[in-house]
Amino acid sequence: MALSTVLLSATALFVGYVSNLRNLDLGFRRDNLLLVSLDSSHSGYDSQRWSGLSQQLLAQLESLPGVRSATLSETTPMSGTGASSMALVKGHPENRREVSISFVAPNYFRTYGTPLMAGRDFSSSDQGEHLVAIINQTMARDYFGASNPIGSYVTLDHITLREDDTPTYEIVGIVGDAKYNDLRQPTPRTIYLSAYQEGRIVSQVTLRTDIDPEAMISAVRQTVASVMKTVPIGRVQMMTDQIDASIVPERLVAILSTWFGALGALLTAVGLYSLLAYTVARMTNEIGVRMALGAKPSDMLWMVLTDALWMVCLGMLIGIPLTFASKRLATALIDGLPVQSPIPIVVGIAAMIVIALCASYLPARRASHVDPMVSLRYE
Repeated sequence: MALSTVLLSATALFVGYVSNLRNLDLGFRRDNLLLVSLDSSHSGYDSQRWSGLSQQLLAQLESLPGVRSATLSETTPMSGTGASSMALVKGHPENRREVSISFVAPNYFRTYGTPLMAGRDFSSSDQGEHLVAIINQTMARDYFGASNPIGSYVTLDHITLREDDTPTYEIVGIVGDAKYNDLRQPTPRTIYLSAYQEGRIVSQVTLRTDIDPEAMISAVRQTVASVMKTVPIGRVQMMTDQIDASIVPERLVAILSTWFGALGALLTAVGLYSLLAYTVARMTNEIGVRMALGAKPSDMLWMVLTDALWMVCLGMLIGIPLTFASKRLATALIDGLPVQSPIPIVVGIAAMIVIALCASYLPARRASHVDPMVSLRYE
């Protein structure tokens, strides 16, 4: 019972942590997102040709029944940002910090469901030397505080995006924060640049669908083959699968702890049931005498249940200190576990009480149904 208390508490801790990660506010909607990676390495298209074909591809994809919107980007949120650079805001030379850079096409934020807080999205008219950018809330807060950054200019140093080593961009929009690469880390300062304006070959297609995304895979493959004949499709997956893949260690530990917790609970239930059943069988005559002298069936039922609860309490007196001692081991397995929270221990204790009551119910019920005349005749 002591070991089962430890295992069930660990199960509650790890499963609760993974559940919190999976339900974390990522800054975008994870449902109904289909991710399609295009292999542009051997396509033979230059950036201008790629830009034209990709815009044609997105238009045809959005015309497919069941597709709400489609976009292109260099990476997806859970695969990290495309680059990083030191950013300098015009008029504030002292405020020079590192930011993450993400190259995206128009409709990126609409497709992912990332809210546009102020300003506008990228459009196909963003061309020429007037460079524009969109920043997330973290970057807006760190650089501008409570001021409105729309219309301000930011310079990116030495990112080799263009012939100019330090291109300057006008901030035309602010979007909500979104997780990138790691669910556990805070949202980085992020600046979004127009892939078409930068002449980038971005090959990550993302579609938001009104139906099951898996049902769209065949139609998407046909559309890509008809527009980009020399471009093979690489990986196709759901956003939910990519999120799950980013927390594989946590999920593995949670699954293992669940199996061990279930095994411990099963062994405890079987052992407790066997012990109480044997005890009731040995005490049949005593129970008959008690009932002949006026004891009620409910008294016998409560007597057996009380014995079970006492054993559980004794097991918990050992198990709870072991649970606190095992927290150090848990933090060595996974960083960031909420080991200070009492909820996992409370869940483990409650589970043990329920298991004990269920395991002791049949022996207790058998004790309450002992016929005193049969017991006395046997005596």
